[in-house]
Amino acid sequence: MLKELKLTHVGPAPSMELEFGERLNLITGDNGLGKSFLLDIAWWSLTRKWPAELNSRLTVGKKVRPHAKQEGEISFCFTAKSKDETYTSNYQPREEAWTGRSGRPANPGLVLYAMSDGSFAVWDPARNYWQTKNDVDVQERRPAFVFSPADVWDGLEDDGSVLCNGLIQDWATWQKEDGEAFKLLKKVLKVLSPNAKEAMVPGKLGKLSLDDVRDIPSITMPYKQDVLVLHASSGMRRVIALAYFLVWAWLEHRKAAEHLGEEPTHQVVFLIDEVESHLHPSWQRTIVPALLKVMKELTSRPDVQLVTATHSPLIMASVEPLFDEGKDAWFDLDLEKGDVVLRKRPFVPMGDVSNWLTSEAFDLPSARAAPNETLIQKAADLLGKKGVTTDELDAMEQKLVKVLNPTDDFLFNWRYIRKTKGLQ
Repeated sequence: MLKELKLTHVGPAPSMELEFGERLNLITGDNGLGKSFLLDIAWWSLTRKWPAELNSRLTVGKKVRPHAKQEGEISFCFTAKSKDETYTSNYQPREEAWTGRSGRPANPGLVLYAMSDGSFAVWDPARNYWQTKNDVDVQERRPAFVFSPADVWDGLEDDGSVLCNGLIQDWATWQKEDGEAFKLLKKVLKVLSPNAKEAMVPGKLGKLSLDDVRDIPSITMPYKQDVLVLHASSGMRRVIALAYFLVWAWLEHRKAAEHLGEEPTHQVVFLIDEVESHLHPSWQRTIVPALLKVMKELTSRPDVQLVTATHSPLIMASVEPLFDEGKDAWFDLDLEKGDVVLRKRPFVPMGDVSNWLTSEAFDLPSARAAPNETLIQKAADLLGKKGVTTDELDAMEQKLVKVLNPTDDFLFNWRYIRKTKGLQ
């Protein structure tokens, strides 16, 4: 489990420090303040490779460099197989590399990374490991499995070796065999579904065209039609890919551990960027609790840590019933006086999703549309104006009535103040 991360002269701020919760970790903040960057650093700290180093087709997960003319430093601590691993890495400009400790680093368990663009990465302790000699990482096995969005669906190859068949072929094979893999996939799809009425259930295998010989998996929709997964909505494809990725990574790890005569890992770290990407609000309300549940369903006993970045107030509201300050953490990035500031904030339930919009997570003045927010401010200023006429107030009220719900609190307050001031 990732316990601590400290950055100096790396990223959008002069320094950052995070102490992670052992189960759930949420990262919020405006665009460009460093949410994805922190997930990339977390992945690197656990695996010692940047995703785009291992798959040139990626547009995310690039190598991080320190600020110009500054000595960059990354310190991290994670719970390894038998002890805590703590290390500080410095950037070497001439080598364009971060230093590593000699010998084989500690084992962080199974590390999974779902990136915002649909890319995935897996570091498997049974299949990916290395040692460091003279401050240079020397790979004894493949450093990690990194999938571009297309690789997830069509398969991953490297130097003539097939590393993964891909979602389409694996799903079709699993469905024909109807063995453990397909049963696990069905279970994961069910858990990740937004609700019982819209449960994702595999349909019959179909064909995409006369020129494509592949058997293409399908999903049985609530309106009783089987839709090929390639024709599913963006949100459904996102969750379908997540389901496949989790099943594939765990089953392949378990096979590799058995081949080595070892027990499967008891630790899983799952990093996911923009967990709400493409998802309808009904899905956003369930996805994080579902991901925590599905990892337990898959692995039965390992400890699972989820680290996710989000822009969604529904995601924040969805974790209110399960958030535990003893096991979970919320980190918030803000821009203050031109500087990026990272804070670990106390998690206070808001009770209503609109309240999250105006919380420290998203910093909006209100939950209304921006033009309506401006109109309300003008109306409030007008009420406080000396010598305001009834005609001016009537004209403003007509504008308010056009854009606000009849039960809007501001309308009630506006009319009450007009009455108490005798401005009817």
